[in-house]
Amino acid sequence: MTTATTRANRTPPTRTGTATSPGRSSPTAALPSLPSLTGLRWMAALLVFGLHVNNFGYFGGGAGRIVFWGFGAGATGVSFFFVLSGFVLTWSARQQDRAFAFWRRRIARIYPVHLVTLAVALLMTLTLTHQGNPTPRQTLANALLLHSWWHPWWQTLNPVSWSLACEAFFYASFPLLILLLRKLGARGSTVLGGVSVAAVLVLAWADAHHWLTQSLYSFPAARLPEFVLGAVTARLVLVDRWRGPGLEASLALAIIGYFLVPQVTPGYSATVCTLAGFTLLIPAAAAADLHGLPSLWRHRCLVRLGELSFAFYMIHLLVLRAGTNLLGTKPHFGVLAGVAVTGIAFSLSLGLSWVLYEAVERPARRLLLRRRAAGGSGRQLESVPSSRVAPAPGATEPAGRTRD
Repeated sequence: MTTATTRANRTPPTRTGTATSPGRSSPTAALPSLPSLTGLRWMAALLVFGLHVNNFGYFGGGAGRIVFWGFGAGATGVSFFFVLSGFVLTWSARQQDRAFAFWRRRIARIYPVHLVTLAVALLMTLTLTHQGNPTPRQTLANALLLHSWWHPWWQTLNPVSWSLACEAFFYASFPLLILLLRKLGARGSTVLGGVSVAAVLVLAWADAHHWLTQSLYSFPAARLPEFVLGAVTARLVLVDRWRGPGLEASLALAIIGYFLVPQVTPGYSATVCTLAGFTLLIPAAAAADLHGLPSLWRHRCLVRLGELSFAFYMIHLLVLRAGTNLLGTKPHFGVLAGVAVTGIAFSLSLGLSWVLYEAVERPARRLLLRRRAAGGSGRQLESVPSSRVAPAPGATEPAGRTRD
């Protein structure tokens, strides 16, 4: 990431330097970077951290109620990341991409950090108290990112990895999805987006009325419509057919939806509250970058934190869980002590995320992709560094359902 990625052009540049819309660029054109999406990614990860601070009960009394008011709906951050993932992968896809090459790049992107944090979680179960003891089958399912398909296993070991299992399913589906979007055109893609919204509404209704034997919150197939919505909006931006509201209005809708979450049944139903705002906010932020409009999310600090957000997401809950050996479960501190403990946990999580990013995520990705780069294939789905999306950081519990 360079500072140049924080400066969006008024018109999207192509590799040859000709100004054009993204939808009219040639197959060999390099699409503009979208740094605002990276900044937004960090804010979503921060909501998840706040949710887990609430779940661990660091604050008591009135302070605890304020933390719950601000972060009790933080589980909806997972929906933001699923929509964002669909948008970014569609934005950066190229005609020449092949399924196996794409899957290889996604494995290189998420798997090294997943395996390292899985090993840390295993070590914690052997050495610390207040930790679960997973069976060999649960451990294998977690390692293979299959554990979210069976609800009793979805929070084994490093609980936040459940959303990576959803992402793995999205990645498996993406080569077919991008082919479908290219064939449908703008009007057909819009219809597909409407079908995805309808699917979320129906699934939320079924989940709220307990019509299904398994909760849909962590079930990968149930979260696919959110990913498809992100892909649809990216496709509409690419072909210059997106007509959504601006960044300020979209952000206001997202915030309103976020604070409506306590009014619905906890779990998958919360997705309904934030779906419209998140689906509009992401392309609005992308449009702001494309046209050089003001965007707080393009700030260099937020972009850097966004680069660390995947590692932060993967390590922060392990830090909080390790802290229970010193602090106990749900200590309900006063304001000053709660702020101090939260600050320490945040600082440790952020520091470890930097270590993971610099020592594991980046070098492992370079190593795993070195052979393909040496073979002369410079075309990658994640070809625009500042618009790469981390695998959907999510929360370990839906809003209102706390386990820790």
